Amino acid sequence: MEEKKRFLCGVVEGFYGRPWSMDQRKVLFQWMQNWGLNTYLYGPKDDLKHRLLWREAYSPDEEGQLRTLIAEAQSRGLRFVYALSPGQDIVFSSSSDVTLLKRKLRQVSDLGCQAFAILFDDIDHSLCQADSEAFSSFAHAQVFVTNEVYRFLGEPPVFLFCPTEYCDSLCSPSVSKSPYLQTVGEDLLPSITVVWTGSKVISRKLSLDNLAEVESVLQRPPLIWDNLHANDYDSRRLFLGPFKGREPQLRGHLSGLLLNPNCEFEANYIPLHSLGSWFRTGNDENKDDMCEYCPERALSAALRDWMEELNQPLQAGRQSAQTEQRSSAPPSRCKTADRVECPSALRGTSATARLPVFPLNSSSPPSSPKEERPGQEGEKKRLNQSGQCHQPPPGSRSGGGSRDQKGQGRGLCSGKGLLSESQVRLLVGLHYLPHEHGPSAQKLLQDLTWLKSNCHLVSTNNKKSPPQVEEWRGRASRFQSLCEDIAQLHCSVVGGANRAVLYDLYPYVWDLRNMALVAKAFVCWLDGRMLSDSSTLGSWKTCLHWCGKSTGVDVLGMESEPWVFKGGVSGEVQMLLPIGNSSELFTHPPPLFPTSRLYNIRPYHGKDKVELYRMVRQFHLRTQGGHETSTSHPDIIGDRCLGPCLALCPEYGFILEDELGVCGCVLGVLDVRSFAKRCQASWIPAMRDKYPLKSGNTQDLIQLMEEDQGEYPDSLLYHFPSQLRLDALPELVDISVSRTLLATLLTALKANGSQGVFCEVQPTDRQRLEFLTKLGFLEILRGEARSREGVVLGRLL
Repeated sequence: MEEKKRFLCGVVEGFYGRPWSMDQRKVLFQWMQNWGLNTYLYGPKDDLKHRLLWREAYSPDEEGQLRTLIAEAQSRGLRFVYALSPGQDIVFSSSSDVTLLKRKLRQVSDLGCQAFAILFDDIDHSLCQADSEAFSSFAHAQVFVTNEVYRFLGEPPVFLFCPTEYCDSLCSPSVSKSPYLQTVGEDLLPSITVVWTGSKVISRKLSLDNLAEVESVLQRPPLIWDNLHANDYDSRRLFLGPFKGREPQLRGHLSGLLLNPNCEFEANYIPLHSLGSWFRTGNDENKDDMCEYCPERALSAALRDWMEELNQPLQAGRQSAQTEQRSSAPPSRCKTADRVECPSALRGTSATARLPVFPLNSSSPPSSPKEERPGQEGEKKRLNQSGQCHQPPPGSRSGGGSRDQKGQGRGLCSGKGLLSESQVRLLVGLHYLPHEHGPSAQKLLQDLTWLKSNCHLVSTNNKKSPPQVEEWRGRASRFQSLCEDIAQLHCSVVGGANRAVLYDLYPYVWDLRNMALVAKAFVCWLDGRMLSDSSTLGSWKTCLHWCGKSTGVDVLGMESEPWVFKGGVSGEVQMLLPIGNSSELFTHPPPLFPTSRLYNIRPYHGKDKVELYRMVRQFHLRTQGGHETSTSHPDIIGDRCLGPCLALCPEYGFILEDELGVCGCVLGVLDVRSFAKRCQASWIPAMRDKYPLKSGNTQDLIQLMEEDQGEYPDSLLYHFPSQLRLDALPELVDISVSRTLLATLLTALKANGSQGVFCEVQPTDRQRLEFLTKLGFLEILRGEARSREGVVLGRLL
């Protein structure tokens, strides 16, 4: 009886996605022991023998893995609960299926497991014909099988049942009137515990009134399967915030609470650490104010301990030997000893090879990003030429548009360093909770919303008073600094000592870095480059009013599930930009091997012209096999390729730079028709003066310049009134940065009224064509849009 009354508090590995490895689970068990948690439920949805192939017995090798895991949990004082999910295809009236279910659980029982769960979540309510004839309802079928198995196992002290209606929103018509729940409450044996998630699948808060109603219908206190930190429904979201919205006083109406956390193991330190604080608070006899659970205090305590973990030299996936070295850590802290490098799991291990179905020992992510992809060699050469990146020697790329003082001081992020507490707080604030943003994310979204809504203060015909302009620019400067901090955070995570944390968090910090690059450049561009309200092409009123005005958290409120609004902070920043609906521009998976390069995107300045001309000349030489055809006129290639845009519409030029200087650019033309007229009126005459017709080469060049500004068909310009040109050094191996640069220009063009943009590439320029194709800038125009034997690529905004 004492066993049955014990409050179960711990972790359920019940998410969709890649299950954790054996080594990670052993580390989890140590964390749980240190933090006072007592229960682990094994139920990963993508373990084939847990759900899809539930009938299949475990092989001898798999039995050994599972026996070891059960013993490890029990040695830590944890209750190991084995769960099975047969609901997708079980025939409840089939004696064969029921026998197989019993056999599977008996096999696990023989391995030392003493607690079990049968899960009927996320399945269809319908019954097959045989079951419809044997049972009066879906609930009766589930209850019959569950009771049968429970008795077969000898009525173990802990036996869980997850109903198909497992939260308020899934009950029909309501919790108190649901025939399904009423059948479960009346017919399920009273010693079996029912699993519940709250008012929603992912509940913002657990209500005492709600739990009292559920307890009344089920005729027993439920066990909460808590999805507060689950992130398997959105690949761009991660939740590092503290356990919150569940008062310890609720425990009087519960039999337990198990947290179903992030898929990424290393992301769960703070959630589980703070869950332990919540559980210990509920156990304290002293009920003064200092002993009440406070999420902010729990977060601070978890951060202090996690700082030690973050700066330890752990490899991806961890190893069991490391767990044993750390087993002597005191309960209040979770220290990690140094460890040696282990071979990359990409090469596989014999244990993994023997277990293709049962992922108890699934392979870990790559152990080190040091292995190189083809194409990285060129970027390394650029680094080696300079020794220290922020101090390039004479002759190297110096970056015609030098960075600001802050950017220059950073240098290249390389080696393994320490994450600062402020950076970790920034990381947590940007990946907080599904219904609530952290302080840094709130600041980011609020400032971007204000700057966008008030950009008329700094439009091209601004007539506002200087104090208003200064306020806008001051907030813009602070916003840009926050974006720079996000870029630096990405760099620090990549360069950190803890590779286990790196590989779990990298996709998320990488996604935020790319979004911050676009947002920072867009805010910088807004200053003095927005068209006036009287412009015929567009204005801030006509082009920005439809952008997102509320955050996802505001939209969700208390009534919606978090997956209604995708993308987290990155998605909300994206929706605040003028091209927020072009999601394909922002969706690019991270590279297999993380890069620690620092990049900056900013509007073009006149001093960048020399460096851009040098870059495009180098690009031209490579396509021509290294033969210089214009030694007497070194600017001739730049004048043809970039000159008209830089001279006539520099406000639509953006520069990409790294630690060595300029490494790419994108130039745009808002209105191609008017641009062509201006070229004929001013640019072409200026070129005739600069390059007198003394030789055939220059005469041919002038003729080509004139043809470049020729007429495009109306069928093209009607849908795509704007044009762009994108250039980047071939050594730039991070293709996402080029896509981010492209998105930045499209944002600026859209903000000033453009509805579409195209890019012209000659068929002979295969390198540029392949480059744009990799960026996703696909050919979507019809044949009539082709012009002068060029390949016209376009994208609707």
